[in-house]
Amino acid sequence: MEHRTSRQHVVDMCRTMLARGYLKATEGNVSVRVPGHELYAVTPSNYDYDRMRVEDVCIVDFAGKHVPDGSGTGLAPSIECGMHANIYRQRPDVNAIVHTHQPYASALAFLRRPIPALTDEQVRFLGKRVAIVDYAPSGTGFLARNVQKKVAGGDNAFIIANHGIVALGTDPDRAVFNMALLEKVSIAYLLALTTETGKVYTIPTAIREVAFGKLRADEKRIAAQITEAVPPLRVPADEEPPSADATAAALSAPTEGKLTAPTEGKLTASSEGKTGGGEAARLGYAISEYPDVDDVLRRLKALVAQPIRGLRHDALLDVLNYYDTKCRASREITDRAKRRIPGGVQHNLAFNYPFPLAIERAEGAHLVDRDGNTYIDFLQAGGPTILGSNYGPVNERVAEVVRASGPVTGLFHEYELKLAEIIHRYLPHVEMYRALGSGTEAVMAAVRGARAFTGKKMVIKVGGAYHGWSDTMVYGLRVPGTYRMNAKGIPFGATSRTREAFPHDLGQLRRKLIENRLRGGTAAVVVEPVGPESGTRPVPRDFNAKVRQLCDEFGALLIFDEVVTGFRLGLGGAAGYFGVTPDLTVLGKAVSGGYPMAGGVGGRADVMAVFGSGLDGKSGAHIQVGGTLSANPLSCAAGYFAIEEMARTNAPVIAGRAGDRLTRGLQRLIDRYGLPYVAYNQGSIVHLECSGVMLLDMRHPVKLLKENKARKRLMEQMGAAYAAHGIITLAGSRMYTSMADTDEVIDDALARFDQVFALVEGV
Repeated sequence: MEHRTSRQHVVDMCRTMLARGYLKATEGNVSVRVPGHELYAVTPSNYDYDRMRVEDVCIVDFAGKHVPDGSGTGLAPSIECGMHANIYRQRPDVNAIVHTHQPYASALAFLRRPIPALTDEQVRFLGKRVAIVDYAPSGTGFLARNVQKKVAGGDNAFIIANHGIVALGTDPDRAVFNMALLEKVSIAYLLALTTETGKVYTIPTAIREVAFGKLRADEKRIAAQITEAVPPLRVPADEEPPSADATAAALSAPTEGKLTAPTEGKLTASSEGKTGGGEAARLGYAISEYPDVDDVLRRLKALVAQPIRGLRHDALLDVLNYYDTKCRASREITDRAKRRIPGGVQHNLAFNYPFPLAIERAEGAHLVDRDGNTYIDFLQAGGPTILGSNYGPVNERVAEVVRASGPVTGLFHEYELKLAEIIHRYLPHVEMYRALGSGTEAVMAAVRGARAFTGKKMVIKVGGAYHGWSDTMVYGLRVPGTYRMNAKGIPFGATSRTREAFPHDLGQLRRKLIENRLRGGTAAVVVEPVGPESGTRPVPRDFNAKVRQLCDEFGALLIFDEVVTGFRLGLGGAAGYFGVTPDLTVLGKAVSGGYPMAGGVGGRADVMAVFGSGLDGKSGAHIQVGGTLSANPLSCAAGYFAIEEMARTNAPVIAGRAGDRLTRGLQRLIDRYGLPYVAYNQGSIVHLECSGVMLLDMRHPVKLLKENKARKRLMEQMGAAYAAHGIITLAGSRMYTSMADTDEVIDDALARFDQVFALVEGV
């Protein structure tokens, strides 16, 4: 059945009003706007509301015409459907309407007596006064037009002469509340009239205007959520969702000619030199269909243009109550941690509102906290665990290596070479690889190496991208155009040769390259190949190829930061997927399968020669990089075994299909609830934008300064709501799927998202 949620709201409203005595038999009618459509659900004509079922509720369009949907009941909509349609067209802030013949307000309808501004509460919710709508016969176009004229002023309650009342609301609960408030005010006004005729006093005009101003501000904010929205993505009800299970079954089926993981060894001649390699290409990639970037950006722009739309106040209180009652052990230990750890946690991923959760167990697709609460894990440690958390087959083989050599020896170990070889097998453009301790270290090394190789000093990054926390790259961090806004503790000299170009702006990138010629030239352009912040600002499909052309034209090296995309998009990484060969590639996270000391830089042999080891540079070393724990046996072995296992199982492709299923399900829910949220994915990297805070930039500084805090707070609150319903995300706006995310896990997650979206204001 289509539009079940809106129909259910109608039934629930009728039940509530019957229980409170506001409806008698079939007196009156109730409707609810269908989110994202020019339709509304309305009670049928002459029907006992006490027996009403969801399937009995009718769907009507904004022209007032019945839209049969094959539910089989054959009931006709209320004769007042024209009046409801006119109101919805006139007032985009109205999402629910109540028309009743309740006794006390109806008495005023017979007296044709408007209710003046008696209290500030009345004005705050109902309007400046409760006006009288001129008489017209029931169910006629005359009555519909009379009501439409009155509602245009912004009031939310009206008395229809010799008929009844109509109350409007931003959501079903508010419509029922306004109807009840009108009856309360009607009783008081009638009593006042009958006891002290001519001596009814109203509130001061100034107070009335302040209260009405608050009402109008709310109405304009909610109306903008509709008028500034874009048509939602429609997901057919009978559409078969993508299936990670089916993909996994197909990959594991013993059919002749199917894609199988390659055996250990060198590249074949046919795959040598190809970006992504023949073996990586044969295994395929996580992205089944690249997002329509123009459409995604259009939706994101519309999201940022609208007022924020978050949890209802009562729902937020319930979320906070979950943390207070169900997460006491987490709160106790993180409060203790604040005395010994700055901020109470050691990694930024662990910060979440209202306080961090302390995790004790992780396995596959789930996490368990100290209080025993179980969560679906879409954080996946920030993205490295493509196989799923705590993956047994890798753990067992790593344990064997550690038992033999310990976690670190300080001397050469065979898995240093084996890791470099397996990386080269799937990323043949990484001809040499230098292991380091983290993605941040790897970016530092790549920039230093580019400067040493080219003899140039300037580096350009894309504004908003995150490339670790090194002095050089904390520039234009997360918000494009902010330059050194986040560079506290960093000398000006450290960023004096760093520049940023706005996302997708190839023209500005070219201008920066031209400007840098006067400063000695550009050593490197550093990009996240799917876009800043793991694709939060997704790049067009041909963006990387065009950056490659600019780098060649200006003699700059192209550095791909594949800390997130490396192996997650496929064994060939983003370079293989896009078919663009960078000069240097930064790896991290997945390069050690979730084990620590995950990072490194690789690329062309001539460029990588500047990293050569040896005493006093006798082996050709030009720059200093390294660390006691870099390339330790534990991390290198873990990386080798994890990549080998990803190839055997084709985990990136399976995780990508899980991401497809999750995204498609989220789009269906967004459509159902008429939310302005935006969901899209690049394989197993899934974005769910509810506030658009990551899309603000310094090209619109007033909007950034005005809305940044509120949008960030909404993102935090939504993240808390997801967690309170058993879903862990990255900052409430990004998710990483893994091979452990079966169809059952994804469907369970979607049911939980359904519960959260039902708590959003105006739903």
